[in-house]
Amino acid sequence: MHKYMKHYLLITFCFLIISNQSCIPTNKIIATKKVVEHPLSIGFWNVENLFDLENDPDKNDDEFALGGRKNVDQQIYDLKIKHSSEVLNDLNVDVLGLCEVENYQVLKDLNDAYKGRSYDIIHYDSPDNRGIDNALFYDKNRFTVLSSRAIENKLKNGGPTRDILYVIGEYNNARLHIFVNHWPSNYGGKERAIPKRTETAELIIKEIQNILSVEKDAEIILIGDFNENPDDKNITLLEEVGLTSLMKPMLGKPKKGTYVYRGEDSFLDQIIVNEHLQDSESLSIVEESAYILDLPKYRQQEGNYKHYPYRFWAGNRLLGGYSDHLAIKVKIIHN
Repeated sequence: MHKYMKHYLLITFCFLIISNQSCIPTNKIIATKKVVEHPLSIGFWNVENLFDLENDPDKNDDEFALGGRKNVDQQIYDLKIKHSSEVLNDLNVDVLGLCEVENYQVLKDLNDAYKGRSYDIIHYDSPDNRGIDNALFYDKNRFTVLSSRAIENKLKNGGPTRDILYVIGEYNNARLHIFVNHWPSNYGGKERAIPKRTETAELIIKEIQNILSVEKDAEIILIGDFNENPDDKNITLLEEVGLTSLMKPMLGKPKKGTYVYRGEDSFLDQIIVNEHLQDSESLSIVEESAYILDLPKYRQQEGNYKHYPYRFWAGNRLLGGYSDHLAIKVKIIHN
């Protein structure tokens, strides 16, 4: 055989072997790039009194209106919106629960000021005396809303309070139940407030039992300002329906919390999930992804209130900060 023909056959043989990757030594590993799913991020923030400048005769909102005792003007309102949009930018979530918002217009102003995303808005007016409501921002490219409603919280032991916002949606074709909460505060005395929160917890439990009766593997997340710590009575009541606060492991850690009262850190703002969001089927919480947006600019750095969240108002005095609560978030993946 001609020597050139031998070379040709040898080259052809090697090419065929290389094409089948059989001539690569067995001790070599071929790295393949794994496609990692981008988790769904869900957050919550108490914005601290996001009111407009109008005096609504049906609401106790006079102090924030033009001519009210806080002396709010357009410049102050614009600063509140600007600082609130900074929080949204730093938190950067796909779904965001909000509380202490007065109406749809302030939500629209906030959404317009935040340039990172264009959220869709879910909001219902609640019967709260001050006119503050819960709301949900969501990125429709990441989360599909199927239905929403306001759950009226009729208290036997008190007047009207905030509704609970209930939203059903889908992420990667898996259904998720979201409850946005703002439970009754200790205004007027803690002992009087605890029974109100007990009623609110019982209302939530009833709603969840109804869901589980028709969807036994339902995946449920509660976000909100609960005005209690994860180990307080009314939060532990939720364990009856398999709910667990993701903030519970953070309790007792120094300088850790979302709110400060009389120098004590607390976790009034929580993310609470049921057992089906903690298993490895369908949707799951990303391990150790519960997060507090605790950047230095969101806390006072000096003075008598050092370490306190840098709030916007201190009574009727303008501090010009952000909120008396820190924002929180968590990540969810589809298995």
